[in-house]
Amino acid sequence: MIYDLTIVGGGPAGIAAGVYAARKRLKTLFITYDFGGQSTVSPEIKNWIGTKSISGNDLAHQLEDHLREYEGENLTITTGRKVKKVEQKESGFTITDDRGEVAASRTVLVTAGSYRRKLTVPGAAEFDQKGLTYCASCDGPVFSGQDVVVIGGGNAGFETAGQLLAYAKSVTLLHHTDKFKADKITVEKLLQNPKMTALTEADITEVKGDKFVTGITYRDKKTGETKDLSVGGVFVEIGFIPNTDFIKDLVTTNNFGAIVVDAKNQQSKTLGIWAAGDCTDALYHQNNIAAGDGVKAVEDIYVTLHLK
Repeated sequence: MIYDLTIVGGGPAGIAAGVYAARKRLKTLFITYDFGGQSTVSPEIKNWIGTKSISGNDLAHQLEDHLREYEGENLTITTGRKVKKVEQKESGFTITDDRGEVAASRTVLVTAGSYRRKLTVPGAAEFDQKGLTYCASCDGPVFSGQDVVVIGGGNAGFETAGQLLAYAKSVTLLHHTDKFKADKITVEKLLQNPKMTALTEADITEVKGDKFVTGITYRDKKTGETKDLSVGGVFVEIGFIPNTDFIKDLVTTNNFGAIVVDAKNQQSKTLGIWAAGDCTDALYHQNNIAAGDGVKAVEDIYVTLHLK
C-alpha cells in the first residue's frame, strides 16, 4: 500500500495535520513515539486557545483523543515508534521506523518538534517545573509580582524577558559572553524598562531552593566573583535542537538543524516534503502556531496531490 501522506510527530502540529488529512480523506499514516510535544511537562497551560487552563498531560490526552476519533479507513496511527530514515523514491518516499517497518508514501509532513537545550548546573534538574521553566508563554503569569531571571542572551532570551516584564516585579537576564546575540534594537528597547537588568559574562553555577526555586548563584567572569541572586523563577532560553536527524539528508536545514520552509505553505525545499511546528525555521514557536502551520501544510498537500 502507498499512503498519500505520512505525518511524523505527535505534537499540536502533527495532530492538527492528522485531523485535517483524515477529514479530507487522504490515506494517511501517522507515526509518533508519544503525544503532546514539549508541553507535556507544563503543570498549567493558559494560552491554548479555547481552553482557560489545562495541564500539559491533559492537553496531550485531548490531542490524542481528537486524532483517534478519525482512526480507521483513512487514518492509520502507529505509536511508540520513531522514524529512523526517510528515502526518496520515484513514486515518493519510503519511511523506515526503529523496528524496521517500512512504509511507502507519496508525501511526507515532518512535525517531529524539537527539544530544549537543558540547563545542566546543580539544582536545574531538581527544580525543573518547580520554579525553573523553559516556556515563558506557558508559565510566565504564574510568576506575577516576583523577581525572575532569564538565562540566555539571544533573541529568544530577550523576547522571554519582554513577556515577563508584563508580569514580574523585576527581570534579570544573564548571558555568558561579553556581547548579546539578540538584535541590537531589541536589546536597547528592553533595557529602557526600569524593571529590566541584563548582565554579560555571567555564568550561572547553581539553582537554589527548597520545595521551589528561591535563587541562583552565578560567576561574574569579569571579576571572578561568585554572586547570589534571590529570585522566584528561572526561565531558560539557551536554544533548542530540532528532531530532524532522520530526514536532514533530504531537506535543507539552517545552522541549528531546523528545516527551512516556505511560510506561505510549509513546503520544504524538497518536492514532496512539508514541515510544521518546532522542527522548522519559523520565527515563533508556540503550540497554537504549530497547530495552524500543520493545518496550512495539509491544505497545501491536498491541493498538490489533487493537481498531479
